Amino acid sequence: MKPPQFWYHPPATVIDKMMSQLTIPMAALYEASVARRLKKTKPVRVDAAVICVGNLTMGGTGKTPVTMALLQTLKDMGMNAKALSRGYGGSEKGPVRVDVSNHTASDVGDEPLLLARSSPVWVSTDRVDGARAAIRNSAQAIVMDDGHQNPHLEKDLSLVVIDAEAGWGNGRVFPAGPLRENMKAGLERADAVILMLPDENYDPDLQTMGLDRLEIPILKAWLEPLEAPPAGSLVAFAGIGRPKKFFNALTQAGASLVETKSFSDHHTYSAGDLRALHATADARNAALITTEKDLVRIPVAQRERISVWPVRVQFSEPARIRALLESALDLAAEQR
Repeated sequence: MKPPQFWYHPPATVIDKMMSQLTIPMAALYEASVARRLKKTKPVRVDAAVICVGNLTMGGTGKTPVTMALLQTLKDMGMNAKALSRGYGGSEKGPVRVDVSNHTASDVGDEPLLLARSSPVWVSTDRVDGARAAIRNSAQAIVMDDGHQNPHLEKDLSLVVIDAEAGWGNGRVFPAGPLRENMKAGLERADAVILMLPDENYDPDLQTMGLDRLEIPILKAWLEPLEAPPAGSLVAFAGIGRPKKFFNALTQAGASLVETKSFSDHHTYSAGDLRALHATADARNAALITTEKDLVRIPVAQRERISVWPVRVQFSEPARIRALLESALDLAAEQR
């Protein structure tokens, strides 16, 4: 779904004003439900270190690229690390290992498919079953892509990823705002915050975000392109949490965007969507470009003439990330 305007901007229309008020009672119920589930559920400890990469808001904050980077760091440390996802948007209940040659986004979700290009990934709606399946396949460390609000699996390290530009929006819980739970409660369960910047020079206002007195580490990161954008005119499209962030990054990197098209997060591209996109590009004498996450939702046979702009996470202090992972591995070993 596309987030309502009133989540991030003052209501501009009568309908927006009505919706922003009408959703407040529903938000109170949603917040209470999440809090109750977290309080009543006793988490299960498994025989591996569990690192959770989560967030407190709906939509994309950069969790999946962070998960990818942590998996690589753990591998560099000599650990057999595997990813665990609930497989949002996919039909598989699991536990099942993602097979990039056979599975599609409609089977396992787009994020697991993207992660599986570089690391083993297990999809399971039951996180405990998924973790145990990964452990039976030699996992020493499990990195959960999302799951901060899932209390069923004991975590050795909980990282909350925050978009430094979008922040908390209007500060309200879904559906009145973008928060998945009470902000204070969510941060109290975190071991560290990863603040995703639009670029390495961005100076976030920690006080405005309510992070200036946080007693846990705040680590800064950003998405860095692996290559320059293609030359020539481009029509960019994306169905991610914040498509505009992708478009802005392309422009800042020197891309010549003649048109952009935004879709809802996790959008499944139909044949009609792709025909329309190609028609737009042809009319503008331009090429199509999208994100890696979007590409896995496009049938392989229809990816021709669509470029991808790959990015990877860069941490301002890689040594601190490694130290957090080492502490999590030590904690897990002590509990076994």
